[in-house]
Amino acid sequence: MQIDLDTIRRAPKVLLHDHLDGGLRPATVLELAEQQGYTDLPSTDVDDLARWFRQGAARRDLSLYLETFAHTVGVMQTADACHRVASECAQDLASDGCVYAEVRFAPTLLTAGNLEVDDVIEAVLAGFEEGSTGTSLAVRTLITAMRTDTDSMSVAEAAVRFRDRGVVGFDIAGREAGFPPTMHLEAFQYLQRENFHVTIHAGEAFGLASIWEAVQFCGAERLGHGVRIIDDIDLTGDEAALGRLAAFVRDRRIPLELCPTSNVHTGAVDSIADHPIGILRDLGFRATVNTDNRLMSNVSMTSEMSDLNEAFGWGLDDFRWLTINAMKSAFLPFDQRLEIINSVIKPGYASISG
Repeated sequence: MQIDLDTIRRAPKVLLHDHLDGGLRPATVLELAEQQGYTDLPSTDVDDLARWFRQGAARRDLSLYLETFAHTVGVMQTADACHRVASECAQDLASDGCVYAEVRFAPTLLTAGNLEVDDVIEAVLAGFEEGSTGTSLAVRTLITAMRTDTDSMSVAEAAVRFRDRGVVGFDIAGREAGFPPTMHLEAFQYLQRENFHVTIHAGEAFGLASIWEAVQFCGAERLGHGVRIIDDIDLTGDEAALGRLAAFVRDRRIPLELCPTSNVHTGAVDSIADHPIGILRDLGFRATVNTDNRLMSNVSMTSEMSDLNEAFGWGLDDFRWLTINAMKSAFLPFDQRLEIINSVIKPGYASISG
């Protein structure tokens, strides 16, 4: 049964994988570019610019997909810009029915001007607080290091410095091929000693080796995307046969931060209907649904759920399951996760399910 967008929008949602620099409003990109004298945008028309981002991202290649970020990062080089983008991000997520979100960003990408890493983090955290005030959204931050850089240790230390101010985890992102997570082993071992949470982009553009290293060497508690875990599942027989890595990920309840539309755009899967999220759910994996980059992929949590409704016939019970999965997997203390599940998510779905 098809569910209307308004009903889906009213449903409580939990978002674990969303990039701050991938979710700007097109109009904000234009205004920030004008304020900062940034002249490299491909268009100064808001509709044309939005279309350019969508077309640029949908080239079915992760490296090409990442090229579009040059412009969003380019206009986020001041504290005011970081604050504004974070505030609008929180506002947009709250309007989309999100009750909890972990939004990630790489502070080193935003220091081309006169900002230091701590300046960037402080501006973003203040923006999140401003944008979520008066809403039902609780927003936390993941600090990301770029896997192509060599400064992941200093970024990890910055994340820990802000652990009591809203930063709840660490991530690495960027091109997977040629840049395995073990290149950043020192940072991950430091975070383990600090009892700090870790999620790792793995199994998106690269295969099982990336997932294996992320989990077994680097201690990933969640997998950013992780969609290629399907490569370790034999579907040719009457029953699916899980390989040792897939079985380990499932049995240890390691959450998969799946981003269906983005996975299509980067070429990880052919279409939403072909996305393995349906198979992974049936096999008992800890699947979650996420936006990844709302600007580039022109998505929201509402649109992602609507696409899953159309592709797999999933309804509110399925979305409730996905949402509780995500909340269980959040990097909040256990009692706070339980409070949101029992006091917000379950009553919220009960109220729209009749």
